[in-house]
Amino acid sequence: MLYYGRGAVNDVIDRAQMKRALFEALDKLGPRTKVLAIPPDFTRFHSQAGLLTQYVWEYYGDRLAAVLPALGTHSPMTPAQIHEMFGEMPLALFKPHDWRNDVVTLGAVPPAYVSEITEGKLDFDWPVQVNKLLVEGGFDLILSLGQVVPHEVIGMANYNKNVFVGTGGASAINRSHFVGAVYGMERIMGRADTPVRKLFNYGSDHFGHLLPETVYVQTVVGRAQGGGMAVRGLFVGSDIEVFQRAAALSLEVNFEIVPKPFQKCVVYLDPSEFKSTWLGNKAVYRTRMAMADGGELLILAPGVKEFGEDAQIDALIRKYGYFGTPKTLAAVKANADLQANLGAAAHLIHGSSEGRFGITYAPGHLTREEIEGAGFKYADVRAMMARYNPAALKDGVNVMPDGEEIFYISNPAIGLWAVRERFQS
Repeated sequence: MLYYGRGAVNDVIDRAQMKRALFEALDKLGPRTKVLAIPPDFTRFHSQAGLLTQYVWEYYGDRLAAVLPALGTHSPMTPAQIHEMFGEMPLALFKPHDWRNDVVTLGAVPPAYVSEITEGKLDFDWPVQVNKLLVEGGFDLILSLGQVVPHEVIGMANYNKNVFVGTGGASAINRSHFVGAVYGMERIMGRADTPVRKLFNYGSDHFGHLLPETVYVQTVVGRAQGGGMAVRGLFVGSDIEVFQRAAALSLEVNFEIVPKPFQKCVVYLDPSEFKSTWLGNKAVYRTRMAMADGGELLILAPGVKEFGEDAQIDALIRKYGYFGTPKTLAAVKANADLQANLGAAAHLIHGSSEGRFGITYAPGHLTREEIEGAGFKYADVRAMMARYNPAALKDGVNVMPDGEEIFYISNPAIGLWAVRERFQS
């Protein structure tokens, strides 16, 4: 059921309108006694989910019993990040998600279905896993909040991904990521109907009844005229219609068909958001369908200090590097550590250009040896930030003083770029 839906490419939904709309939708749900909110973590700061979660707290008061950020494999939020994203909400409300230990399995998608949706490439089962708090917490409502935006693993982020990956377990996350990588990320990005989405929809259809009533609060956010972000859509509902409406709008708001391939693309990673290549490689994912053969992608990454978001994944990235699909699949076949961490293997595939274009990282805290050992080229961040000053560049085409033409992107997480021949919706 759709409880609220509004959005258009040029619409601007301000804070007061968002609050009224959310309260209107929550009124329709009727009285609740114990509510769980599942917003994204700090890596989705621009989603407006932090603000919406504050409104949920204002609406329910003490009946909002817990907030479980949908960390997936990401690092737990710090108190400072919680304060910045969620304002004055009590820290005691926030519960960390441990993707390796704090999960229960609701059921499994059978191997035959996985084989069907992956065109016979894979035939394992897929466990439908969630944080045990969702099952054991005694809640009578789960509010899943977040942004629908093009995504490299599933096609379009959010909806039941927020539950089954954001609060999911190691096996579910690893296998779903591997499904996306093996199927092909360029066949997935920007599409609402993908093999990975089919996994999650199967989980919702067959095992969703084992969870409390779940309602999705979805935003669509784009760049505002004059800089900053604008909320272009807000959709609240309990079934797939809420996602389909938001995904259709996001494709209009967040996806840009460019007239010619990028010979040189410069992407800036805000240090408050991007501290690892695990996250920073959105610069690779979101531009790859726009990059020219033989082109160069330069990633300005002053905050990047590690490869993975946890020590085990970081070690695997350092060991195997971003060297393309054939080498990664061979490594999976030959090595038990990658077999046990298929999500890391998928990430290694996603982060490679497959030799089609160059990727240069200018990191704030990783050395040349570390960057080159992982399969990227290295550049000095100070020199690159001096030449390509984010404060002086505008999103889109820029011509440098010496005549060099670049395409600049200030935040890769909010968009997807492609030449038309590489994207057919």
